[in-house]
Amino acid sequence: MTVLSGFRVLQIGPGLAAAVCGRLLADIGATVVRIDPDAATPPADHLNRGRETGTPLDDQVWASADLIVCQGSPAVLRRTGRDLDSLRRRNARAAVVLISPFGQTGPRAEQPATDLTLMFASGIARMLTGQVDDLNEAPMRPVGEQSAFLGGLAAACAGMHAALLGSGAVIDVSIHEALATLTITELSRAGQTGKSWSRKRVADGNGATVCILPASDGYAAISPREDRQWASWLQAMGRPTWGGEPRFATRQDRVANWDALHALMSDWSRNKSKHWIAATAQAAHVPSFPLCEPAEHLASAQLRHRDFFRSAVLAGQEVQVPGSPFGLQLTPVQVTDTLAATGPLPLCGVRVLDFSWVIAGPTATRYLAAMGAEVIKIEAPGRGDPGRATELHSVLGQAKQAIVLNLKQAEAIAVARELAAGADVLVENFATGVMDRLGLGAEALRAINPRLIYVSASGLGRSGPEAHAVAYGTILQCYAGFAGLNRHPGVPPRVGMAWLDPMCGLMLAFITAASLWRRRRGAVARVDFSMIEAMLWTMAEPLLSEQLRPVPAEPQDGAVYRVAGADEWLAVEPALDTPPGEGDAAEAAVGLIRAGTAAAALARSADLVCSEHLHARGFWDRHGAGVLPGLPWRASFGRASGPAPNLGADTDAVLHRVLGMPPDEIRRLRDRDVLG
Repeated sequence: MTVLSGFRVLQIGPGLAAAVCGRLLADIGATVVRIDPDAATPPADHLNRGRETGTPLDDQVWASADLIVCQGSPAVLRRTGRDLDSLRRRNARAAVVLISPFGQTGPRAEQPATDLTLMFASGIARMLTGQVDDLNEAPMRPVGEQSAFLGGLAAACAGMHAALLGSGAVIDVSIHEALATLTITELSRAGQTGKSWSRKRVADGNGATVCILPASDGYAAISPREDRQWASWLQAMGRPTWGGEPRFATRQDRVANWDALHALMSDWSRNKSKHWIAATAQAAHVPSFPLCEPAEHLASAQLRHRDFFRSAVLAGQEVQVPGSPFGLQLTPVQVTDTLAATGPLPLCGVRVLDFSWVIAGPTATRYLAAMGAEVIKIEAPGRGDPGRATELHSVLGQAKQAIVLNLKQAEAIAVARELAAGADVLVENFATGVMDRLGLGAEALRAINPRLIYVSASGLGRSGPEAHAVAYGTILQCYAGFAGLNRHPGVPPRVGMAWLDPMCGLMLAFITAASLWRRRRGAVARVDFSMIEAMLWTMAEPLLSEQLRPVPAEPQDGAVYRVAGADEWLAVEPALDTPPGEGDAAEAAVGLIRAGTAAAALARSADLVCSEHLHARGFWDRHGAGVLPGLPWRASFGRASGPAPNLGADTDAVLHRVLGMPPDEIRRLRDRDVLG
């Protein structure tokens, strides 16, 4: 039994994003039937492997589909008879997902686009590799057709929620918006202040939070961001004399004196191997991993333990391909759910306990809240979720309820267990073992609520020889090979933007929706999600390229040109016979697009805030004096919205409404510091 056994998907057309969507659904058991798929490249062959192939005239294939996925601009869909009206005539019941570069509506809906131009138009190319010292260094796209992967993940996430609604819902996925929402912090800041992130390095360029050190055989990434981690890191380095200097005493000091500090750490690290550095740091409970090539993970004991890689035959050769990153266990349960949603949104009537923090988990529960779930965010007293210190909470906390529980107190744990007894889903991303030690682990809570879908997110998964490794998303990007691949020749790798965390948010929301679909049919899921596996799942192209011999030819990347201005760049689908002159990049892009060539100026976050297209699509929500970014899809059923709550703002109301706790009992708990 698999999570989506019995769920039927019809994937129509050659689009790579649609193939990504279909692959994710198939990896957890859906039957995916393809019509006119693309298998021209090894990655496309991998994404489309192992599925049934149908014909456009097969009425049974159309009628049996629960979800229809189709990729193309409005004009392309009309021309090929795959527009919504045509799809509805074949199946009026199925949920429909339409994927396109800029969505099915808005001024840019018909504009051509490539992976490169979408990375420029979304602003990703500006932030991908982090801040630079020399603005002559050209912005770049990430390796591996990542626009298709992000568009496909958004389609799978939204499509699974639409299928839960059971009323022929329609989803309009914009790859442009899916990419833009990866930079959620910068988008939120620009929406509130009108200011954009600078590509030119300022101070440490975030290095005091996470940085890369040279090693004798490559590089290692470290992240001693907290004071206790910094103290442990100094001890791991053998207590260097400079470690006690006042200029490095606090994080603020380390930021102000970053260049000197990084040089000193580099002097220490250069004659040590990358694996030794990472192992020494991990032994001191400091997040650290070596920078690896993707193919190095094929021999990973951790991934072998978790049975992540699977054998497949592509281009006549046996290769290892990524499997599911979800670590699923299913337990039979009595069916009491209805087979359709109980309200106008897919997750109406679903209660989620949110023990997650920072980006990945809160991004997932933000999507769940937007789809109608009652999300109760549980935070520690004091500062709560670190995301509250930035613009993150204002967008990721939307439509949630916030309570404070001091889980150092036995009575607080008892309250959490009572809440779990009546919940449908629990999402957590604590370090491995923490929830178990608190008595809030999956097995402990299953005893009081057998119907609870328990979703854990961690760096390397909850099982295996490396399950207890300390990890953050940006460090895992380095470990997977993402940072090493995405750099210009001769340029040392940089950590870059927080890519993995928001991407994992889409995957976590997807698997939660899929698990709710399965529970309605008699089984409850325990999800053990691995972030490194999720990262490698999206890196199919470099993984396959390193295994296939001869190495497949790289697709045409297009061309990038510097134009007038301090940091103005233009991406074009083909190389131009005559490079652009000193004119405006946006104007040059418009001219090329009118001529039928995909092109894009390098967008700043503030450019997206002012985008006529994004405003026409309802991407931006009014918030105070500014705006906040919405979801990377438009749904026919809309979405829930609401302000992000203050820390503990809903504690009394939730305890009274959900647990029936009287006011005097709530006061007693607060007096005993149970509620912070």
